[in-house]
Amino acid sequence: MKPQDIVAGKSSLWIFGYGSLVWKPDFEYKRSKIGYIKGYKRRFWHGDNFHRGDDEMPGRVVTLIEEDDACTWGVAFEVTGSQVEESLKYLNVREAVRGGYLTRVVEFFPRGTNQSPVQALVYIATPDNPIYLGPASTEEIAAQIAVCKGTSGHNIEYLLRLAEFMRVSCPDVDDPHLFSIEAAVLTSMRRILLAG
Repeated sequence: MKPQDIVAGKSSLWIFGYGSLVWKPDFEYKRSKIGYIKGYKRRFWHGDNFHRGDDEMPGRVVTLIEEDDACTWGVAFEVTGSQVEESLKYLNVREAVRGGYLTRVVEFFPRGTNQSPVQALVYIATPDNPIYLGPASTEEIAAQIAVCKGTSGHNIEYLLRLAEFMRVSCPDVDDPHLFSIEAAVLTSMRRILLAG
């Protein structure tokens, strides 16, 4: 289903980000809320041959994997009026054309009491994508992230910014997958610096 079909006739839309969108949405929005979606876990299982890598050395970026008892924290952005079409046009290139992501509608739960859930659009990369990399050990993922670079910068920056977002904005939430890869990358970087 295309985003345009989902939002046909709507003057307002929530878009949920769980990767680079949490710190770099790059589109105008009315407001944003930190919160989570249920039934998905965040994993560095998707390849990136544009933003954080190239064809020879694809970077690793996050996608969502379905898992019943999991939840993923991130940011939902509300776009209204002309922002709806503008943000979808921009994200179609950034996430779908260059990233290989598909869209789904999920229930987003804002953090805090007395906050009602909202329907949000989310971009997810699936295993049938040609640049999908799939599972690997923490060490393998960390080694790949440490060396890859694309048009948006180093893959390591993507990892560190996402980890920083979680620590600052969701300090009471543990994300073992994310933090173990961050620790492995930082350990290997220290070794390289000490050896140099």
